[in-house]
Amino acid sequence: MTDLATARYDSVFRPGLFHGRVIVVTGGGSGIGRCIGHELASLGALVILVGRKADKLDAVAAEITEDGGRADTASFDIRDDAAVFDGVAAMVERHGRIHGLVNNAGGQFPAEVADISKKGWDAVIATNLTGGWQMMRTVFNASMKAHGGAIVNITADMHRGMPGMAHSGAARAGMANLTQTAAFEWGKHGVRVNAVSPGWIASSGMDTYGGSARAMIPYLKQHLPAQRLGSEAEVSAAVTFLLSPAAAFITGVQLQVDGGAPLGGRHWPLEDHDKSEIFNGFHRAVEPEVLRGGGGDA
Repeated sequence: MTDLATARYDSVFRPGLFHGRVIVVTGGGSGIGRCIGHELASLGALVILVGRKADKLDAVAAEITEDGGRADTASFDIRDDAAVFDGVAAMVERHGRIHGLVNNAGGQFPAEVADISKKGWDAVIATNLTGGWQMMRTVFNASMKAHGGAIVNITADMHRGMPGMAHSGAARAGMANLTQTAAFEWGKHGVRVNAVSPGWIASSGMDTYGGSARAMIPYLKQHLPAQRLGSEAEVSAAVTFLLSPAAAFITGVQLQVDGGAPLGGRHWPLEDHDKSEIFNGFHRAVEPEVLRGGGGDA
């Protein structure tokens, strides 16, 4: 068991990489966003955690502070245009320039195309596409247009469609295209815009599913060349790289962190193996409940 009193985030990036930088992470109160916030703070960034639930944000900020990092919180709904405008304005007034934005907030529910209601469709599109666009546009206008910066949008493994979650797949595909367009339009302002596309990641979000979707989760790894699920830290490392100076000539790309999920086809079977070593530098990572027990190891 990890001793949190002495443990620190084990990032592959050099200490102090983001010293003096202010980076906003939406959906920072749990899961992948929580992990990203921890890694960026461990590398010297002042991280602003954004989400709807202040108590969750405060808990993560307290963890980061306990680990020696710096974090602030901003509780608002990214789907609310006025709230986004006011929230970002407050960040700029309090901290000055925003150097980076990680558009991580998202959510969906399992349903086939014919069974999705208009209300459900609108909610998922608003969270996974419209809200991300509002954060990008507002941060750009409030800070990055004048000073430059880097944006990383979190999408998903929707490269062969997204059966059972068409609303999320459509939104994420839209976000991927928006990433390319913004990268082109904002390049003249010194702003880079990229995306990270996680596949099946062992994160707390898995515990939000029930029924057949939940029952399927422990067996997802059988469909990947890697033959395992990914860690939150593996997604965070990709985000950290794209925010870093090492990615200064990279913009408009979508980096897949998915264990090779879109590769191959049913005509060529996968073989079981245990050769893919996991990277998990996040000392506070917690295995999802759905993966604990027989048959569920990631």
